[in-house]
Amino acid sequence: MQTLRLTAAQAVVRHLASQFVELGGRRTPYFAGVWALFGHGNVAGLGEALQHAGAELPTFRAHNEQAMAHAAIGFAKAMRRERAMACTTSIGPGALNLVTAAGVAHVNRLPLLLLPGDVFASRRPDPVLQQVEDFADAAVSANDCLRPVSRYFDRIVRPEQLLDALPRAMATLRDPAACGPVTLAMCQDVQAEAWDFPRSLFEPRVWPRRRQPADPHEIDQLAALVRSARAPLIIAGGGAVYAGAEHRLRRFAERLQIPVAETQAGRGVLAWEHPMSLGAIGVTGTSAANQAAHAADLIVAVGTRLQDFTTASRTLFGPNARLAHVNVAAYDAHKHGALAVVGDADAALEQLESRLDGFQAQPAWARRIAAWRDAWDSNWRAAVSPSDAPLPCDAEVIGVALRAAGPESTVVCAAGGLPGELHKLWRPADPDGYHVEYGFSCMGYEIAGALGVKLARPDRDVLVLVGDGSYLMLNSEIATSVMLGLKLTIVVLDNRGFGCIDRLQRSTGGASFNNLLADARHAALPDIDFAAHAASLGAIAEHVSGVEQLEHALARARRSDRTCVIVIETDPARSTEAGGAWWDVPVAAVSVRAEVREARGRYLEALEAARAGKT
Repeated sequence: MQTLRLTAAQAVVRHLASQFVELGGRRTPYFAGVWALFGHGNVAGLGEALQHAGAELPTFRAHNEQAMAHAAIGFAKAMRRERAMACTTSIGPGALNLVTAAGVAHVNRLPLLLLPGDVFASRRPDPVLQQVEDFADAAVSANDCLRPVSRYFDRIVRPEQLLDALPRAMATLRDPAACGPVTLAMCQDVQAEAWDFPRSLFEPRVWPRRRQPADPHEIDQLAALVRSARAPLIIAGGGAVYAGAEHRLRRFAERLQIPVAETQAGRGVLAWEHPMSLGAIGVTGTSAANQAAHAADLIVAVGTRLQDFTTASRTLFGPNARLAHVNVAAYDAHKHGALAVVGDADAALEQLESRLDGFQAQPAWARRIAAWRDAWDSNWRAAVSPSDAPLPCDAEVIGVALRAAGPESTVVCAAGGLPGELHKLWRPADPDGYHVEYGFSCMGYEIAGALGVKLARPDRDVLVLVGDGSYLMLNSEIATSVMLGLKLTIVVLDNRGFGCIDRLQRSTGGASFNNLLADARHAALPDIDFAAHAASLGAIAEHVSGVEQLEHALARARRSDRTCVIVIETDPARSTEAGGAWWDVPVAAVSVRAEVREARGRYLEALEAARAGKT
């Protein structure tokens, strides 16, 4: 056996650089690079190895560990899970800053390789700087916090463990069902240790896309359900996008005249103007999609987790509707008592289509769909049109942004009220035009995630819509975008606090408290100049008043070659009323506030209606 003497860190880097996928008929590195913030736990090991790797495995410097992991996630999502990035940090705070981002990747089933430094495997100098000491378990380190949000976790305490750990890591990252974050906690002394690695570990490997077909019996069962349905509906999720099933799904919907509604991750699977497209579904859905979901006698979910926003806390579907679920992960396919069809979305639809020759949904169902689409179109136009109010609402800003966005634009968002408004109001032509992280609804993802999107798709204009609350949480990667020459257009909607949660608080009978800045404990209200702050990070920045000025500012930003930040004040109280569905948010059973007691009564009525199948 031929061997190569390397440090453990060098072996990791060399192995990562030898992993490939085929994209467009060309062999492409699976890892686009490594985001790195160095400290004493990784600079002498992984840092040395990455410097030597150079362009074979590029290293990118960020300003915040959580943000760089968000950028890696944004990249993987924009690449539809075909490529990924790795992140390395020091031990302690650096490693812990990865936990939130790992949660994002875990919930959204996205590949992310984490290589945090760890304490000494030898324990010779314990306790080292930043070491977390567990009084009852000497083996615990800060990295153990990553276990619940990792699909695969390993702590490397000997170089030879990499022979097993690295292939397992790659297999997890490339598995359509198990895909998610992988953590290889690298003990800092082990990173620098040498070992004679077999050269076979570094031979180039091309990982194919796995298209697992469904069991024929399951397909037969689903085909029988579809043939017996009078009013079928498809719900498309992120799995349909990652399987590359949008073209087959479009043909399937056209041939069978079955309408399609979309989750956040599935948005754009059908172009918004397609006659079978009902747009967003659920709590943040269109009236057309939600009316169809309640009237349908068969729901076919394709590649979705069926979380509470999609199902309106399990109240959206009619009481007599059958549910089937096509999903590559058996865990998801069996949810809600569905007929489970376990397999790749594209492969399963291909199998199903061959069994449904000659079938079409009833014309009466198609007429109802067309009427609901027309009604929603009127509601949409009213929502995005400018009003005479002193401050615009989110929907009006979205209307301007949508008019300004070109066909090669990608909108990015994550948390607050904006994702809900975007889900129902944005009109993407394809999945590449819509990138909203709403599985974890992670504040702070927006700018950093957009950086990853631009890294993956430099050909696209990347437009970020972010609230002032998320901006204040994590804005440092504006500087990184300038440094890397990755232009973003960022619109900051300043409603002076957390307007979305303030509206939720008041809807449950509570008083406005601790969400808007004016309702939080303060000695003086801060007058935050977001434009000046963004300019200090290297961006071109300006403050505008009203949607007309915003339109002109977006045109200027489009012509710019550098990251632009546009700040506009918005109304925290107004949101789109049309569309949407019930969401189960418990209301306090005991309160001195009459408004809370009234809201509790409405909540109990809604619960009773849900149990009776009347919601």
